[in-house]
Amino acid sequence: MGIKIRFCGAAGTVTGSCYWIRTETQQFLVDCGMFQGPKTLKELNYGAFPFDPAQLDFVLLTHAHTDHAGLLPKLTKNGFTGPIYMTSGTRDLLAYMLPDSAYIQEMEVGRLNRRNRQRGHEEVEPIYTAEDVEVCLSQIRTIDYEHWLDLGGVQARFWNAGHILGAASIELEVGDGEGRQRFLFSGDIGPDNKLFHPDPEAPNEVDFLICEATYGGRYRENVPPEERRAMLAREINAAMKAGGALVIPAFAVERTQELLLDIAYLLGRGDIPSVPVFLDSPLAIRVTSVFSDHRDDLRDIGKGRSPFEHSSFHFTETVDESKAIARFSGNSIILAASGMCDAGRIRHHLMNHLWRPQSTVLLVGYQAEGTLGRLLEQGKKRVKIQGEDIEVRARIRTLDTYSGHADHDGILAWIRERLPVRRALFLTHGNPEALSAMREALLVERFPEDLLIIPALDDDYDLDGVGARPKRTGLIKRLPPEAVCASDWHNDLAELTLNLRARLEAAGSDKERRQILGDLERASTGRKGSANCHISLIVPGARGRDDHNH
Repeated sequence: MGIKIRFCGAAGTVTGSCYWIRTETQQFLVDCGMFQGPKTLKELNYGAFPFDPAQLDFVLLTHAHTDHAGLLPKLTKNGFTGPIYMTSGTRDLLAYMLPDSAYIQEMEVGRLNRRNRQRGHEEVEPIYTAEDVEVCLSQIRTIDYEHWLDLGGVQARFWNAGHILGAASIELEVGDGEGRQRFLFSGDIGPDNKLFHPDPEAPNEVDFLICEATYGGRYRENVPPEERRAMLAREINAAMKAGGALVIPAFAVERTQELLLDIAYLLGRGDIPSVPVFLDSPLAIRVTSVFSDHRDDLRDIGKGRSPFEHSSFHFTETVDESKAIARFSGNSIILAASGMCDAGRIRHHLMNHLWRPQSTVLLVGYQAEGTLGRLLEQGKKRVKIQGEDIEVRARIRTLDTYSGHADHDGILAWIRERLPVRRALFLTHGNPEALSAMREALLVERFPEDLLIIPALDDDYDLDGVGARPKRTGLIKRLPPEAVCASDWHNDLAELTLNLRARLEAAGSDKERRQILGDLERASTGRKGSANCHISLIVPGARGRDDHNH
């Protein structure tokens, strides 16, 4: 059989990172992440794995983010009993993140099943439960950076990726003698001068490089800490001047802690007004305690008292404490997860503030296709949250200096330092535009075109094929490429209903509204009886079809 690799996630999309490697004697995974974004893509989380978990020998994990680690409990639930190797920082984060993921799933499935019972639909089960997480956590084993791990026919070494606490790029040596092949999985690459972490490190001269391209084609100014804090201060001061709250959807891991550190610094200097700062995320609060515990291993924090302890900071863990924030009047800063606005308490704060012109929403991270955060970033004037139609009147702002990913030039520079790549460079973990931009940039730099591959979801490659370029095999795919990388019919339906409601509200009479509904019904069923079966639901001030959501 030689060596084979299947791209079971993060192929043509930025989520669901999972690579299945098989040799003559072993099979294992690098990452086992959850899919995020459109419902069509997220439904893969509930389906069967494209491999038998019970046949896996071990798992290697790059870092703790949900799109890389979120399906590990499902893996163990479905029969995987081997070790899961990661750094100690990643283990400590997952000790909170995976139980939180199980809790969210159980709560959301509980609400869904109540509706299913009312509608006479079948009930569904969560992807995994808190009990499944406990089993998964018991299988974790830790490894230090830059130490070889002997796994029989596979040798593994973890390198600092500069992305989040514990994040790693993973070097592999597979096989022995003349058949030995060297692999490097980038994981998520952090930018240079990243808060908390040294610049990314990894070896060069590998046979196969599997590299992320999240920010392909996107450029970000590499600003020093003082300038980054000045930019944050300008956003905070403008939001306070507007007279309302500043709502920041923030990833619980790393982004929240970076923001807290900089806000504490600005408060200490008097660069921003002394207003209450609410951290409304039980997970982010627990993760912040992990950062405090690891502060001797992190840069920019220093020794002694934790910098996350400040008189203006209010950590709200309980539901009642969270609800109390909505009753607070005047200026405040609210940080809540998730960073893409797709889950967690941030949705409640957005429902409370998006319709207020005096409020500000500051997006500080990557927003994947099909997420609420991407819709806000695109300037949508109406959105749907938990079934409610919300008019967007708040100021929507973006601050990209806190990204945990290297930008286009940063990824390109990281790849240059890994050269030569002898057999193939696989570009993964990016949307089609980002992947294409990175491919074109590499071709401009004269990287051999025949060694450059952009795999699709579930593409399977024989790495011992004739010549340098691997051979693609013909395994069945779970989704076609066009369904992986774009918004889906659920997004279309949400936009249709928003535009329909706006069109009805704009109509001059009930007679006109009934005519609109009648035309829509006839158009949807193919019935005749109206000269206007094709109606436009685009109204003044509402954005219609575009490349991302139609």
